[in-house]
Amino acid sequence: MWITKRAQPLTLLILIALLVVVSISALLIGTVNIPLSALFDASDYDHHSARFIVLELRLPRVLLAGLVGAILALGGVVMQALFRNPLADPSLIGVTAGASLGASLVIVLFSTTGIGLMSLTAVSMGAFSGGLAASYFVYRLARRGSEFSVSTMLLAGIAITALAGSLGNLMDFFADNAALRQISLWRMGGLDSANSERVTVVAVPALLLIASALRHRDALNVMLLGDSQARYLGINVSQVRNALIIAVAIAVCTSVAMGGTIAFIGLIVPHMARLMFGPGHIRLIPVATVLGALLLICADTIARTVIAPLELPAGVITALLGVPFFLYLLNRGTSHV
Repeated sequence: MWITKRAQPLTLLILIALLVVVSISALLIGTVNIPLSALFDASDYDHHSARFIVLELRLPRVLLAGLVGAILALGGVVMQALFRNPLADPSLIGVTAGASLGASLVIVLFSTTGIGLMSLTAVSMGAFSGGLAASYFVYRLARRGSEFSVSTMLLAGIAITALAGSLGNLMDFFADNAALRQISLWRMGGLDSANSERVTVVAVPALLLIASALRHRDALNVMLLGDSQARYLGINVSQVRNALIIAVAIAVCTSVAMGGTIAFIGLIVPHMARLMFGPGHIRLIPVATVLGALLLICADTIARTVIAPLELPAGVITALLGVPFFLYLLNRGTSHV
């Protein structure tokens, strides 16, 4: 049931406030619980102080989780509108499978060439390049001259995903035990390598995606009716689709490169937002952005605290949360979309 139009601004403010509270809580909760008052103690700032732990270790992780969650959720909103499919998410254009293949290839090459510690930057660049290449191939296969087929893009995405998965399995076969474990952990998704540089890298495409989605929010509403109806109503369908697909591909490739495979955020968050605020994208875009950030921050906090001092991959937690909701959608027949 949708929230009434009068109550929607207040509900959005409550969600933003909840995001702030959860973010602050995530900064204070961990293997070492830190009192809020310790953040204001400037007298001691070394590698063992509370302020160092919060500002240098936990704050980048919370920011990265929020940005990645927002990107995946907003990417899901955009893809569901472009595909006119309530079960679409960013992985349908091959981003996740391509990034996984790129990361696996770099990990195996570094392992087999005998280089000691693997460069996370190299793995991230491999994942980014693989995801972007897969997205480009899917888009080119779906485009014939000035014509574009949504159904062809969906089928091309499935084909490229299957191909990348097969090549990834081939990388697994040739990997040694250390590289195989690294590949497995990367595919589970995790934000343990967060730092200020990674936050900056992810923030730029996140802002690009948000700006692009907000700019084309009215066009997304019209495109739900179909391309021909959108053109009749004056929408430049090709231009809008190109801009949004490029923004989603770059943002999602970056988020996957920095955080690994985070499952189900792009699928379940748009539905959560739609259930509360209805199908209009002027409301869906900000709500999904906030909910995506909120959900991944919560999942990452659970992942690093539930069996502390050990950490679970954040992607495992999001999958555990996402599968029951996905089954709920199937049981409902997605009739609310």
